[in-house]
Amino acid sequence: QVQLVESGGGLVQAGGSLRLSCAASGRTFSDYTMGWFRQAPGREREFVAAITRSGISTYLASSVKGRFTISRDNAKATVYLQMASLKPEDTAVYYCAADRSPFSSSGYKFAGRYDYWGQGTQVTVSS
Repeated sequence: QVQLVESGGGLVQAGGSLRLSCAASGRTFSDYTMGWFRQAPGREREFVAAITRSGISTYLASSVKGRFTISRDNAKATVYLQMASLKPEDTAVYYCAADRSPFSSSGYKFAGRYDYWGQGTQVTVSS
């Protein structure tokens, strides 16, 4: 079992930056592919970013590519989402998630693949 706790959300003006953190506890952090998802009011949860166990490979949704970066520190059992050039449409609750199964190049975008989820952190971008 893995427990995930997100932090770093808040209110920021359009064009600003935020860094989200997700601290994991429980099982060996480096055994998990990690992902970030977000959910805006009235919308389905959507994929934002994923990073493989070693951190060598990262994947970003097209809507955030060039603005967001995902990284991880396995020694600190933490995954990060650095967000820049934020837009009002980035407003959502952001969730981190852990996938214990071997990495899937076709599956990492799907919320159903992830086994553990944090409680979420609110990001609000004002125009």
